[in-house]
Amino acid sequence: MGIFVIAMCSIRPPLATADDEYLLEERGHWSLLPRADVQLPARSDSDEDRWIRGAIDAFVRAELRSRDLEPAPAADRSTLIRRLYFQMLGIPPTPQQIADFANDAAPDAYQRLVDRLLASPHYGEQWGQHWLDVVRYAETEGFEYDRYRPGAWRFRDYVIRAMNADKPYDQFVTEQLAGDEFETANQEALVAAGFHRLGPVRRNAGNAAVAFSRNEILTERTNAIGTAFLGLTVGCARCHDHMFDPIRQADYYRLQAFLAASFESNLEVASDEAKQAWAERNKASTDEIDKIKAQLNRATGEDEERLLGELNAAQARAPAPLPTISTVQNDAAKRTAIHLLQRGDPDRKAEPLGMRALGVLLPEGTAGLPDDTPNPKTHLAKWITTAEHPLTARVIVNRLWQYHFGTGLVATANDFGVNGEEPSHAALLDFLANRLIEYDWHLKPLHRMILMSSTYRQASRSPLADTAHEIDPDNRLLWHFPRRRLAAEEVRDAMLAVAGQLNMTAGGPSVIVPVDQELIDLLYKPSQWEVTANGVEHLRRSVYLIAKRNLRLPLLEVFDQPDLQTSCARRESSTHAPQSLELLNGTLSNQLAELFAARLLAEAGSTHENMVDLAFALAVGRAPSAQERKIAVEFLAEQPLREFALAMFNLNAFLYVE
Repeated sequence: MGIFVIAMCSIRPPLATADDEYLLEERGHWSLLPRADVQLPARSDSDEDRWIRGAIDAFVRAELRSRDLEPAPAADRSTLIRRLYFQMLGIPPTPQQIADFANDAAPDAYQRLVDRLLASPHYGEQWGQHWLDVVRYAETEGFEYDRYRPGAWRFRDYVIRAMNADKPYDQFVTEQLAGDEFETANQEALVAAGFHRLGPVRRNAGNAAVAFSRNEILTERTNAIGTAFLGLTVGCARCHDHMFDPIRQADYYRLQAFLAASFESNLEVASDEAKQAWAERNKASTDEIDKIKAQLNRATGEDEERLLGELNAAQARAPAPLPTISTVQNDAAKRTAIHLLQRGDPDRKAEPLGMRALGVLLPEGTAGLPDDTPNPKTHLAKWITTAEHPLTARVIVNRLWQYHFGTGLVATANDFGVNGEEPSHAALLDFLANRLIEYDWHLKPLHRMILMSSTYRQASRSPLADTAHEIDPDNRLLWHFPRRRLAAEEVRDAMLAVAGQLNMTAGGPSVIVPVDQELIDLLYKPSQWEVTANGVEHLRRSVYLIAKRNLRLPLLEVFDQPDLQTSCARRESSTHAPQSLELLNGTLSNQLAELFAARLLAEAGSTHENMVDLAFALAVGRAPSAQERKIAVEFLAEQPLREFALAMFNLNAFLYVE
């Protein structure tokens, strides 16, 4: 298996060794070993084996059988289509789409539905958001200043396009790690290399050049590479050898050395003539603003108020920035000298270190690359994306599995180390990783394989649940499909869709929607939250809203949107009172309840029974039960229609997918 060392040994915390010597015990952790050439479990012609539609079912059925467990029955069609739409597109199906699927008697009806959703342009919006979570995407730098990065939204659109095009994952990784080093000018790759700019940046009163700031930047970027692509907590080796995983402190700084010549760059996408014209307009605007500020410093009373008004007007007339790509570029002359830092302190430099991959995955004595090696990040990308790498394919297929089933085959998606969980189905993990390589790193065939399985098509409830809970309380063996609460963005987008207001326009600069003034007042500068003028834009999908670190929308925050500071391996799904308060009293939910009520009145007429039926079809994808219809009709006889619409947003059936 190329440069990777095979060693079948027991697993235990690493022992103290010389810097470049790794014991067999250290090399023997399951995630560091080459992938196995997995054989499918044996099958029979029994009734239970007829449940097996493909390889995934064979592996899952074998594990269930080993614990005397049975899979749940198949989910009904209305449940399946709602599950698929939210999981693949992040929005609910329409009543007509549900009816069409339910009434399609063709044997390939389900397969055609799967293929249609995989081909939808909205697939990239949903699955792109998953990747944005992993790579800590935000459009501002955080900390006290929380400056905007010009053109940062282009990275979001790049990810969505890549997902929709099913860009091979090895190419996707390479573009993000080393897109700025490509030989030919390629705006797409330069945007992708903005991966290195996504993390928070402490500006230290605006001075990013001081040694401490540079060390923080390199540290943050190195940590992100470890978690996003390798599924390892390499950052734990910054101050000392990793306490659990076989990652030396020297390994950490050798990995960091690949980034030592990379510096942030904001590339203006404009002709020389356009740049010159902009510079002239900007200078005139700056001169005017400076003149007013000088007068303001000497003004009092009415003159001060007048000049403040003039200043605001002059600032509003300032030319908008030129289109910009937020990226990185190499500058060998400015390359940061990399040393092992005692206790991670940049003022306590030890021996200098050069570029080299993690030593535990290399033969002993492997030399690093010279500091003047051209295109250093390309070398790093080649190492990470080689087909024989034991981690890369496993990590990404595990992420796919997690987003389909709620928990990965490895439950700790960002930690494949000793402190992480071991795989629930180790053979299946390697089987899927091997398939990814065979599919030339394309992810959509793996999606299709998962979605077509009987494992995925199970109901979320099992008649044998009492017994199964005792044996496998966390459903790690997948004896039923895991019910899940909608993610924050899905809650907002579903409310917009149900109210008939969702604007499906794709791409472009991010949208800033209105929020309470007290939230804006907490920002470093209130001007950082300039609401998008066109109100129709406020109805865009949540993935296109501004991703600002120091201000998240209350609805999204309360439903567990990540804080955007570090890689989010898996969304939490908490349940607490502020969620109900936001849905019942929040500005957005009440505005949309009014619009939902208007839609019900327009499309269902004035009959309460018809309104109830349409409301359930739109909001939860099914007809109400007899008891639900009775309660709802009685409610409407006494309460306004908007209150009923608001109640629909608060139903478990609206907020959860079976």
